[in-house]
Amino acid sequence: MGTAELACASLKALAAAPGFNVAAVVTQPDKPQGRELKLQPSPVKKVALAGNLPVFQPERARAESFVAQLREVAPDLIVVAAYGQILPQSILDIPRHGCLNVHASLLPKYRGAAPIQWAILNGESETGVTIMKMDAGLDTGDMLDEIRTPIAETDNAETLHERLGRLGAELLVRTIPEYVAGRVRPRPQPQAGASYARKITKEDGRIDWHKSAREIWNQVRGLTPWPGAFTYLSPAEGRAESKPPLLKVWNATVQEHAWKSAGEILETGKFGILVACGEHALRILELQLEGGRRMTAQQFLAGHALKPGQRFPSGAD
Repeated sequence: MGTAELACASLKALAAAPGFNVAAVVTQPDKPQGRELKLQPSPVKKVALAGNLPVFQPERARAESFVAQLREVAPDLIVVAAYGQILPQSILDIPRHGCLNVHASLLPKYRGAAPIQWAILNGESETGVTIMKMDAGLDTGDMLDEIRTPIAETDNAETLHERLGRLGAELLVRTIPEYVAGRVRPRPQPQAGASYARKITKEDGRIDWHKSAREIWNQVRGLTPWPGAFTYLSPAEGRAESKPPLLKVWNATVQEHAWKSAGEILETGKFGILVACGEHALRILELQLEGGRRMTAQQFLAGHALKPGQRFPSGAD
């Protein structure tokens, strides 16, 4: 049971590994996307169809009609990865070996919908994947195994997402045989250190320049590719729009710098756009104007006359 890209590696690994038979794949219904709002399958559905696997797409997993359909499949084990719906006890009770979850954090830290993004946003130096036996709570079940990986300064949510998906798949196919054979005993999650990683919203991307440069840098990394960290071109640009155009920051670095007014542009040139923060400064290296293409700061400055002394409006303004 999975929907998002993170789950694809686990499905591929289960389908390819000897000793497993994927009886069915459950994913979210197709969603309208793009300007024409055409229905598009989930990443997991695409993988399942490519492997000629049966696909179920219930609107609500707890619907009795779907639960009955799943009972007919009679799985020995259900694997859940980035599915997007909370499973009722009626589903958890179906497989004789229970339901295992591939969760992209080191539980009990970052239970919930967006563990990868929040690990970067909060400046963690390490994260990982936990294989957990599911219960009725939100990522509160007993743990079977985990794998750790450092969060590099070059990582963003996209690169970390890809790595954790791969590591989780590898850990899953190693853990299941050991668990089914009784050689891995589920152990309760520690009470201490539990935290919740709520769902990311677009507004989480809005930059508050009163924050430290490191916090904003983590915001840029943690929210790539969506929703992206963003600010707005100041009215000082001489634009007549009632709403200033949105400016998405794709890549930046932290630079120690004497404090000035938060959001003030300190330097512009071939080395980027240096902006004062609540502490130190952020050097913007790549950015994208709303409706435009992603470009280097130098390319952007060739067409936009940003100058030192101008100021980006802060999320707190």
